[in-house]
Amino acid sequence: MSSACKTFLLSAALAARGAGRAHCRGCQVTAAACPVPRCRALLPSALAAVGGEYASAIRGDPMGIALIWCLALILIKCITSKRRGAISYDSSDQTALYIRMLANSEIEVSVSARNVRRLLSFQRYLRSSRFFRGITVPNSSNILDDDYNGQAKCMLEKVGNWNFDIFLFDRLTNGNSLVSLTFHLFNLHGLIEHFQLDTMKLRRFLVMVQEDYHSQNPYHNAVHAADVTQAMHCYLKEPKLSESLTPWDVLLSLIAAATHDLDHPGVNQPFLIKTNHYLATLYKNTSVLENHHWRSAVGLLRESGLFAHMSLENRQLMESQIGDLILATDISQQNEYLSMFRSHLDRGDLCLENANHRHFILQMALKCADICNPCRTWELSKQWSEKVTEEFFHQGDIEKKYHLGVSPLCDRQTETIANIQIGFMTYLVEPLFGEWARFSNTRLSQTMLGHLGLNKASWKGVQREQSGSGDDVDPTFEEMDSDILPQEPRLS
Repeated sequence: MSSACKTFLLSAALAARGAGRAHCRGCQVTAAACPVPRCRALLPSALAAVGGEYASAIRGDPMGIALIWCLALILIKCITSKRRGAISYDSSDQTALYIRMLANSEIEVSVSARNVRRLLSFQRYLRSSRFFRGITVPNSSNILDDDYNGQAKCMLEKVGNWNFDIFLFDRLTNGNSLVSLTFHLFNLHGLIEHFQLDTMKLRRFLVMVQEDYHSQNPYHNAVHAADVTQAMHCYLKEPKLSESLTPWDVLLSLIAAATHDLDHPGVNQPFLIKTNHYLATLYKNTSVLENHHWRSAVGLLRESGLFAHMSLENRQLMESQIGDLILATDISQQNEYLSMFRSHLDRGDLCLENANHRHFILQMALKCADICNPCRTWELSKQWSEKVTEEFFHQGDIEKKYHLGVSPLCDRQTETIANIQIGFMTYLVEPLFGEWARFSNTRLSQTMLGHLGLNKASWKGVQREQSGSGDDVDPTFEEMDSDILPQEPRLS
């Protein structure tokens, strides 16, 4: 064993003891995630050698035992970290530490149950295995009393109400709003019975989806995904859609809504491009985040084996159509989709008996659900507005710190929540929901437009209080081209 390898292991152990994380000295990344094959290949042999040479030095020494445990954990992480595509950020400098991308989605991979467990991270496997064996996790905060469970069930009875408070529901379910709500909707729409789904696999899939949202993101987290899924359910109930949609359509819609922002890093596409991120290179600067959300969703579907009983052809069709729905949420493509929608409505040629037309309407529905926050009640809309602005400003702070040039709408020194919201509503939300009301002129559509108008007026009132001027709208929205808007401004 080389001296360099020994040195690496010793420094890794010391780092693990001191900071709780081991780094590769040459690559400056976590040891188990080091992209250099040599580092990973040498780890097991280095561990054995170091264990042999220094066993006498640490025998009977508590710190020495801790050292061995640290090295063992590094080895375990190395073995278990090979899994589907993922992106992870270090919270201190927002630099991507690792990424392993999913292979070609057209290739079917047959995986045994044993290998599926290896695809899981070690922590996830421990959690999921305890859950499915019925073993209580030793954490009292995860246990809800009957009163909370009862209130959550009562809320689910009104899941089709547009005033559904997803924040309250998330608290009642102890942060499991996405799992609880989506599982309920699968059952409500009869999808479990129709597609003969294994309920344990379904719950496992939803748990993995929820875990792959970054809870530290103020906006793009599992609660946002649950909110979009609930909105999608409301649209699926609209008369025009409920009379025409097939169970297949509903299945695709709910999965796409639940996974549409999966593994979102909390920064937009322009940020990834100007920092030369792996994802920007992989997807050639085109719908970077949306492509990643889609590929991550496909990875979880395969990992869970939820649809393993279906034919290969149907699984590939499902993956492709889910991708079409998720890619439609790219805000930089807003004008193209809106123009097509408007043209169809002008010609009056939308026929929901046509599968392609139904799929296009589902794309527009998901687009509406994704940015529907300004159409909620003021109490809900205001909370979403504050959260998304916080996420924008956090990105701006990072860009300032590293002298990257602050992205539009991300400078906390020059922007305000009111200005951002008024511009967003004027140039993005109102045109989209105006056309949706033409397509589905129902009570729900009128309710959404009514809330939108009231919320815009409320933000204008806030704006006047802050600036003393009348009807100023943030000129940023008028001057910038849509392709440099924050890629994921799921504003409200």
